[in-house]
Amino acid sequence: MELVYTGKTKNVYALDNGNYLLKFKDDVTGKDGVFDPGMNEVGLSIEGVGDVNLRMSIYFFEKINAAGILTHYVSADLENTTMEVKPATVFGHGLEVICRHKAVGSFIRRYGEYIEEGADLPAYVETTFKNDEKEDPLVTKDGLLVLGIMTDEQYEDLKVMTQKITQIVADDLLEKGLVLYDIKFEFGYDADGNVMLIDEIASGNMRVYKDGEYIEPMELSKLFFAE
Repeated sequence: MELVYTGKTKNVYALDNGNYLLKFKDDVTGKDGVFDPGMNEVGLSIEGVGDVNLRMSIYFFEKINAAGILTHYVSADLENTTMEVKPATVFGHGLEVICRHKAVGSFIRRYGEYIEEGADLPAYVETTFKNDEKEDPLVTKDGLLVLGIMTDEQYEDLKVMTQKITQIVADDLLEKGLVLYDIKFEFGYDADGNVMLIDEIASGNMRVYKDGEYIEPMELSKLFFAE
């Protein structure tokens, strides 16, 4: 295998069959030794975090694929903490897509004078460019079209897919007494321009509450897989 990219939490290898292999690591983002999924730098290593992130990704990718929604997921190997994925081209230099069911986090920081914290949102979708130096700036649909990042059809597909996937995750969490407030995804497209969900679906990418209290990502993973 050829190492083609070294990421903060995963390494990417090229496979002979044209697909790629994601190797999940125990490194997590944070600062000064404290885990923080919102940070843009590796802060520490937590034994087993790569394994649990892969397990949650497998669980949801298989469910999303079964629902007929296009993803890059092919298969996974828990023993080696790896996931085989189809090739995909990212939008621009990388695009993050957030779907919000509740008004919290950066949404309330921007718009708090117009809405109460924790208020319901109608599966509100927003997009940000992946850019650590600029702290992932927000970009509108019109911005994405003007900059040639994607087509109008691709944006509409991305939005609908995001809302459907978010509902799948939210419904699953609700069965466990957990409430999804918001979640972050990454999307790319295949050789034919079809939008697909890429990267991972892990606890560090979602904000979840139980009985009105925020659940830390590592605790969320434990609750999610508890018998």
